Amino acid sequence: MKKVSKQMQKMEATDKPEMTVGLDLGDRYSHYCLLNADAEVVEEGRIQSTEAALRRHFEGEPCLRIALECGTHSPWVSRLLKALGHQPIIANTRKIRAITASQSKNDKNDAEQLARFAAHDPRLLSPIEHRSPERQSDLNLIHVRSTLVRVRTALVNDLRGLVKSAGSRLPACSTESLPARAMAAIPAPLVDAATPLVEQIAQLSTRIAAMDKQIAKLAAKYPEIALLRTVPGVGPIVAAAYVLTLDRPDAASNRSAGAFIGLRPAQSQSGDADPQKRISKAGDKCLRSLLVQSAQYILGRFGPDSELRRWGLKLAATGGKRGKKRAIVAVARKLAVILHAMWRNGERFKAFSQPAEVAA
Repeated sequence: MKKVSKQMQKMEATDKPEMTVGLDLGDRYSHYCLLNADAEVVEEGRIQSTEAALRRHFEGEPCLRIALECGTHSPWVSRLLKALGHQPIIANTRKIRAITASQSKNDKNDAEQLARFAAHDPRLLSPIEHRSPERQSDLNLIHVRSTLVRVRTALVNDLRGLVKSAGSRLPACSTESLPARAMAAIPAPLVDAATPLVEQIAQLSTRIAAMDKQIAKLAAKYPEIALLRTVPGVGPIVAAAYVLTLDRPDAASNRSAGAFIGLRPAQSQSGDADPQKRISKAGDKCLRSLLVQSAQYILGRFGPDSELRRWGLKLAATGGKRGKKRAIVAVARKLAVILHAMWRNGERFKAFSQPAEVAA
């Protein structure tokens, strides 16, 4: 998803249809509330969450402003409503605490609240715009790969734990080479139990390798991926995930790129109180995890020298073990900002903004 442009927000605020609908999408049924120009409830009820039912209900109606929460069904529903000539507004559920944290939350009330916010000022819903189906399909490839990697990691941990319980250890090696080396190290009494785990790890590694090749081919479709890959530690998967998640460089500013991905500490400042909080984790979890992995490489022993690496190492040296963790997150946040600036300016990565000798 991406933020709605200022031009679209202005259009939504001025080009207002006479009727406004709040649509609370559910997995099987969706509740709706129809308001007139005077913000009076004209009609409310529920319909099935299927294309046929939504088409019967909204097709042929005069242009309606329809507010719906971002969720599993919102991409295809918003495209359908737009094709029928309406104005769909996708609300950012993280920003509408008046609905999500309400003490009287139910589908009927949520639909009415959405309608009233949209009728008064759509910007109260912090509207977003879904990416195109093609880009979403490419991003799904990265998300599925991430899921397979997590499953494989869990299987590897289970296998190593199983062997340790018998007083043995598997060899230290890469996950890809583990299946070939594991069988010789598994005690005989555990072979029957461990073999299915080894086979599953091997199959997942084969599948993940095939998906890596598919993701690498995305660079031909999105030229900016090659530009972002000039940063050490940013491979084809990280670059593709960054481009497809933000969707366009003006989805966020350089300063807000880290916050957009959820790598900035949350804020709860009031008066003199300004407590230090953890990162918000408000953005895409997959991209945030990939940027943290890149930051670990940049700060690791194989990371090439750069201003970013020196800044991160200096930060890590100030707080012990906890300082190292904070430094990784800080480098990941700064990396998100650097990638955004490179994308907007079309410039390759520079390890140093000035000659390395001067920087040292």
